[in-house]
Amino acid sequence: MSAIRMTLRLCTLLTLVALASVPARAGERPVVVELFTSQGCASCPPADAFLHDLANRDGVIALSFNVDYWNYLGWTDTLASPAHTERQRAYVRRLGLSGVYTPQMVVNGAAEGVGSKRDKIEEKIAAARSEPFPVDISFTDKGDTLVLDIGTGKAPGQPVTLWFIRFANEEKVEIGKGENRGRTMIYAHAVRELTPVGMWNGEAMKLTLPKNELLTAGLEGCVALLQAGTGGPILGAAQMAMN
Repeated sequence: MSAIRMTLRLCTLLTLVALASVPARAGERPVVVELFTSQGCASCPPADAFLHDLANRDGVIALSFNVDYWNYLGWTDTLASPAHTERQRAYVRRLGLSGVYTPQMVVNGAAEGVGSKRDKIEEKIAAARSEPFPVDISFTDKGDTLVLDIGTGKAPGQPVTLWFIRFANEEKVEIGKGENRGRTMIYAHAVRELTPVGMWNGEAMKLTLPKNELLTAGLEGCVALLQAGTGGPILGAAQMAMN
């Protein structure tokens, strides 16, 4: 287990407790867009470029998950993880799709589409903005620590997981084989760690975390997600990036 995972689990056991006096934080509720992509997928670069644009847009939490099931085509994806593939499969099962594919974008864990079809995805983002998250989440920078506040809400009739996702702002990759042979790709907000750190039961909660463990050189961003079930809708989200 990595040091960051051990730290997060310890912090969770010590500080992830119900705090009835902690108010829900008001503010803009972002839209979460997850791209499932692969360095071995010839149709993915336009979606990767779109995700790069979304990563620079206010009010959008954009995350790039490289999957590993195209590695057999001749190039082993340097950013891929089996955990990313399993996350996508969970969405496929929950959304009733026939199978995984790339490039796929999932919006707020509730709607999906081909990631290179910008107009269609923009429609889904706009629709998501009309139905904001039911739970307020916010990070507060306290210098050496980050404080994550989670507001109250009605818990659905299924477990709700608090996920911590750490990402690199950009990953530049020169692809030597496969369908994208000879291309140099830049992946924005490339996910490098995906960790479940606790459960939420509808009560307000506070989590204090070591800033230098979360935001480091090469892993400049952290996202907290409350997500129902396995591959279910996202109930709340917050993002913190290195200054």
